[in-house]
Amino acid sequence: MDEEIGIQLGRRERQIVEVLYRLGKASVAEVLADLPDPPSYSAVRGMLALLEEKGYVRHKRDGMRYVYAPVIAASKARQSALRQLVSTFFEGSPLAAAAALLEMSGQKLSSEERDHLSALIARREEEGQ
Repeated sequence: MDEEIGIQLGRRERQIVEVLYRLGKASVAEVLADLPDPPSYSAVRGMLALLEEKGYVRHKRDGMRYVYAPVIAASKARQSALRQLVSTFFEGSPLAAAAALLEMSGQKLSSEERDHLSALIARREEEGQ
């Protein structure tokens, strides 16, 4: 399985994986109900089977239905997606990505948010990174 989740997934496959992360676990019908402009039930079932073959999801039997869940923890998937985004659009610079996020929000940071960012920066400096 590719460590960079989402790189080898098509648009609809990414949507399905996003639904599973949002819901934690879901049956085919639950995934279908949460998809924008959903395809047929059998198409979703087929894509879930393909995602399982690729190693992105797993299933467990729950009575007469299969319940699917992501294989990779959400935190690891977020890190992977951010790493890919920073690499692709910000020349590998987390600083450039963070600056873009702060500039695009259009909102002032609260004192708590500024304190949190300061604490993260201080912790990274202490770790020598």
